[in-house]
Order: sequence, then C-alpha cells, then structure tokens
Amino acid sequence: MMKKDKNITFLSRVRSALPRLHPAERRLGEFVCEFPGELASYDAQELARLANVSKATVSRFVRKLDYANYDEARKHAREEQKTGSRLFLTLPSEGNPEETLTANLAQGKANLDRTFGAITQVEIDAVAHALLGARKVWVIGFRAAHPLAEYLRWQLIQVIENIVAIPGSGETLGESLASMQPEDCIIMFGLRRRVSQSDVILEQVAASGPNLLYITDEGVQLDKRPRWHFRCHTAASGPLFNHVSVMAVCHLMAMRAIELAGKKARARLRAIETKNDLLGEL
Repeated sequence: MMKKDKNITFLSRVRSALPRLHPAERRLGEFVCEFPGELASYDAQELARLANVSKATVSRFVRKLDYANYDEARKHAREEQKTGSRLFLTLPSEGNPEETLTANLAQGKANLDRTFGAITQVEIDAVAHALLGARKVWVIGFRAAHPLAEYLRWQLIQVIENIVAIPGSGETLGESLASMQPEDCIIMFGLRRRVSQSDVILEQVAASGPNLLYITDEGVQLDKRPRWHFRCHTAASGPLFNHVSVMAVCHLMAMRAIELAGKKARARLRAIETKNDLLGEL
C-alpha cells in the first residue's frame, strides 16, 4: 500500500528525496524532474535506458519515494499528468524541424476534427442568439484563457456593444459576479491549468442565469451546470497546449453572431469603419 500523502504531488516527492539519494539514483531523480512524462509513459526498463541507469536503480529509486513498486509510482505520475502540468508534456526531441512542423500541423488538424465532431450547428446558433439577445455579455478567462477571453470579446464587440472580459486589471471577480443578471449571457473558459477556485466560480456563474457557455479542454468531463459545454481538444507533442480548436470555436461563434444579426450588424460595422476612418486608424 502506498505510504505517500495524496496531497503531495509526484514531482514534489521526487525533489524532496534528491538530497538523500545515491549518485545513480539522484541522476535518475534529476532526469525524472526534467522529463516526468517519461516515467508516466514508459516501463521501468525503458526509463532505465533513457536515464542511463540500471533497472535495479529504478527499483531502489521508487522505493525511496515510498512507492510499493514502479507501477504505483507511474500511476501517480499519470494522475498528475492529467492536471496539465507543462513539464509532463515536455519530451526530449530527436526529430528534425520538418518533422516537428508536420507533427504540429497534423495535431492541430486532429484537434479541430475531434472538437467539431462534438459541437453541432444548432448549439452554435443557440449561443449566437443568446449573445445577441443578452442585456450584457461577460467573458471569463484565467491564465492561458485570459488572452483568449480578450480575443473573443474583441471579435464580438464588432456586433455586440455591451460586452466585457473579466477579471479586469485590479478588479476582484466578486465585483462582476454581483452585477450579473438572468438576462445576461456568460462565456467562461476552463482550460488547463485551471485556477483552484474554478468549480466554485462556475457554480456562482451558473446561478446567475440560464445562458452560460463553458469552454474547456477535452480533459473536463461533460458538465450539466452550464447550458452549453464545448470541449475543445488541445493535445500537443510539446510543452505548450495546442489552442487552435479554441480559437476556431471563438471565431465561429463571432461569425455566426454577425450573420444572424443581419442588417443591424452591418450597420454597426459600417459605423465602426467610419469612425476609424475619421480617426485615421485604418
């Protein structure tokens, strides 16, 4: 039975053990800290070869981390891998640049196919109608999702006047949550790595009204609290998540909102262009 405290991460466990390890074990520990995804992905013999140590060293290493065996250590590493840590996505690369480019393009296309294979036109239209009919539109994004929220706000402001991306600089989220009303439409991003209060925030936002869209990565189970839940595939072969599908969803929603707004959208776009022309910003 594993002795480890479940609240201690796998990597914290390895780092704390480094000072008391023998040289070969320490070399393995440093390798695991640099590339933890290797332990999550490979068996003990493969890890030993990659770290240039013996299989016996791998066995001693995991026991000194208080795991019963290698499989137990690998299970813990895999659980942590699911949280979205960038380190678990980092792999030593032996490929050439052309192979990297090809792999990234293929992954982006696969992410798009998988994402839009689960999102219907009916859902996109329903979101667009909710955006156009809302008293106010709120777009919520933290960490990596913050610039995506700002991007979506910038796209939608072409057709929707009362829209804001939160939290703003120097603001608390409570200031915005207290202003939300049932007539509003809310779009909340929940991409890895999510802030610790994500679930509480989602609960509060869902209670504000019926028109909530939750945009997450594929690692989040389908959530029944929001009216719509779009799960975007973000798999990547390197240390950065691939957000191509997230951008595509944002673009599609904005384009569909402009299309459904019809003459009103065209009138606003003309007005914007006229003002930009007068200000010399075109």
